[in-house]
Amino acid sequence: MTARGARRRRAWVGAALVPIAILGVVSLTGDGHRIPDLSLVRSWVTTPDGRQLMAEQSSAALVDGDADSSAVTISVDPAVRYQEVQGFGASITDSSAAVLYRLDPEGRRDTMVRLFDPRRGAGLSYLRQPMGASDFVDEDAYTYDDVPRGQSDYEMEHFSIAHDRAQILPLLRRARALNPQLKIVATPWTAPAWMKTTGSLVGGSLIEDAQIYQSYARYFVRFLEAYAAAGVPVDAVTVQNEPHVSPDNYPGMSMSPAQEAAFIAVLGPALEEAGLSTAILAYDDNWLAPDPATGAPSSGDAFMAQVVSDSRAARWIDGVAFHCYSGSISTQADVHRMLPDAQVLVSECSGYRSPGETSADVFTRELGTNTRLVVNATRNWAGGFLTWNLALGPQGGPHRGGCADCTGLVTVGPDQQVTYNAEYYVLASVSRLVRPAAVRVASTSLPLSGREGGLITAAFRNRDGSIALVVHNLTADPRRFVVRVGDRSFTTSVAGGSLATYSWSAAS
Repeated sequence: MTARGARRRRAWVGAALVPIAILGVVSLTGDGHRIPDLSLVRSWVTTPDGRQLMAEQSSAALVDGDADSSAVTISVDPAVRYQEVQGFGASITDSSAAVLYRLDPEGRRDTMVRLFDPRRGAGLSYLRQPMGASDFVDEDAYTYDDVPRGQSDYEMEHFSIAHDRAQILPLLRRARALNPQLKIVATPWTAPAWMKTTGSLVGGSLIEDAQIYQSYARYFVRFLEAYAAAGVPVDAVTVQNEPHVSPDNYPGMSMSPAQEAAFIAVLGPALEEAGLSTAILAYDDNWLAPDPATGAPSSGDAFMAQVVSDSRAARWIDGVAFHCYSGSISTQADVHRMLPDAQVLVSECSGYRSPGETSADVFTRELGTNTRLVVNATRNWAGGFLTWNLALGPQGGPHRGGCADCTGLVTVGPDQQVTYNAEYYVLASVSRLVRPAAVRVASTSLPLSGREGGLITAAFRNRDGSIALVVHNLTADPRRFVVRVGDRSFTTSVAGGSLATYSWSAAS
């Protein structure tokens, strides 16, 4: 990593925290200042049947010694620190924007508050924004520099983000106003067609030509400058969505490790010359994905090993992004060992609905799946976790090609109805307690082993000193346990299959 890369990373994760009003039981001094009650732990639970949705439980008391010597113990050690947290969230795709704009203004305002406000809602703090069309659009595919077939635009004279001004940018500005800590990572599904081997937004790859690579880097710069001028600064970019994939029915293109390295070697200097501190994240694909050339399985760590073997590219790489759809989550730890200073991000992890499933079935399954993913991703060095669409319609659209069964954090419709899905409650349970620039700390996690274990955890220390503990009960039965922090502890329980979060002051 260069000194410039280190500066970029600090800018990316080092935003100051604002106080979190939902934390801590408080009393008031004579001058009105709030004083935390350091002896109490607050907790919230979401159950797989949906009867409790981030429902606050009775406070537990921190006591000296062991609260219950007969119960299993989860130890939390705030002194043992791991990665910094970047945030939790989703993507305002074209489809998400379209369905949110089907709501009347009041309904849209209320929904955005529930999604992004840290005090009145989930406090989502991270968005991944497509740079142009993805498979989730409600109109024809596009990029920001489309010209008639047979023409080119190396100097970006026709570049424009006009498409995004109607719906996407207003929603992004509103999200940033509700949560000033919001981070944004931008990702292209495809380069403009005139830069590609297919001459189409669908399939193919970048033309192997130095002028094309320079022009595509200029495209990134123009996008970042235009979004900043529109009031939406972008903190990071990934180089290519799912570079292993060359789709045949929606915008996309493949990018081999050698091509990605060659492009990063051009993009990094272009950002620096433009005075942009935007971080560059590589890969942005599944833990395990088929190589488009051979069809053979290819892991994310193997891809990254090839990319960083090119020293011209390695010096510009600030992080690595992953998708959750295939392979082992331990690939993240493998990449961390290879690149210990790099940020690790789960940048896409959509929920889905299978044919014939009831809404209750989907909620139960997605609550468990997403909770396990969030916990295990952070335990494998992820500083951020993003699902996919922020909002979709009742039939999982609109979309053109690609995923036909994806679900969003919220479902909009029928009419003005807004349904908050399991993915929303998983992210909200974490994001409203674990703020950007928190640090993951040590905690006992007890995977299932026969009839034992089954409580998986992740713990975090916020910059205000508060501790947040996420606990998921993998079993179908209630589990009683003790949480020990230093020489103090508290006893609690969590219902089968449930997600529980706990918060207390580190000073306690």
